Amino acid sequence: MKSIILILLISLSLLFCKNFYKSADSEKGQTSEINIETGSGKFIVEGGFKKADSITIHYYKPKSFTANSAVLFVLPGAGRNGNVYRDAWIEKAEEYNVLVLSPEYNEKSYPMFWNYNLAGMYKDVKINKARTAIESFRISNNPEEWIFKDFDSVFKDVKQSLNLETATYDTFGHSAGGQLLHRFAIFNPNNNANRILASNSGWYTLPTDAEKFPYGLEGTIQSAEKIDYSSKLVVFLGEKDDENEKRGSLRRSLEADKQGLGRFSRGEYFFNSAKAIASGYNKKFNWKLETIPNIGHDYRVMSDAAADYLYKIDK
Repeated sequence: MKSIILILLISLSLLFCKNFYKSADSEKGQTSEINIETGSGKFIVEGGFKKADSITIHYYKPKSFTANSAVLFVLPGAGRNGNVYRDAWIEKAEEYNVLVLSPEYNEKSYPMFWNYNLAGMYKDVKINKARTAIESFRISNNPEEWIFKDFDSVFKDVKQSLNLETATYDTFGHSAGGQLLHRFAIFNPNNNANRILASNSGWYTLPTDAEKFPYGLEGTIQSAEKIDYSSKLVVFLGEKDDENEKRGSLRRSLEADKQGLGRFSRGEYFFNSAKAIASGYNKKFNWKLETIPNIGHDYRVMSDAAADYLYKIDK
């Protein structure tokens, strides 16, 4: 009788441990099942995120999809409307056979620019009563609290679900999404991304230790010397996204205006500054600057241009 009770206790203990580790694994930002059918759709990724229990991934799977198809993350602008940005890629996704994944970080869980544009690198934010300025904040130097690692996590799940053979993914982000992506290249160099297109960003974190975050690196765990300038970051700019462009909201401050008065000049300032800084450390510099002529702050046209830039030569 004692032997039977002992066996039951051991079995219950093993079952508890199994369930415990299963529960722990489910908190790492992974979804248990992904069902991606041909055409447009969405799925939910649960657990492991900084401020939300889940995020929504809007996708488009082309008709000619195979295990070798390219995978692209499309980061929306400040509106966080992943379905809209996904839809802007449908025609080109079919043309170039690209699986499009557009993560949607909702405004309720990730409010304002410090939780999206800055990828959650601000914490304990206090704003004034008029809600016009930040009174105080702290910098999060814990990479586990940042958005950046979400892309690798989602890619891993999708790759497993669809039995993908591709080992990397591309990224495109416009406006606020572009801000997130150039910081992704700076602060999260160890990733599975191949090409990173940061399109028409409103303002930048410069790779310099001489300016305070978010305009520079001071106060963060990153430094100008440690940055991987050999990554495939592309500063993707519309020529007409200048100081006369009225679409979108453009940040005004002494620090931002130092970079330029329009998104185009700010992008050039960021790229040229980064190139000079990398040269000062004798670092290999692979970042590129690409200008799309006669285009302003238009995510649809920039999306088409980005698709041709990324995939036309590979077609």
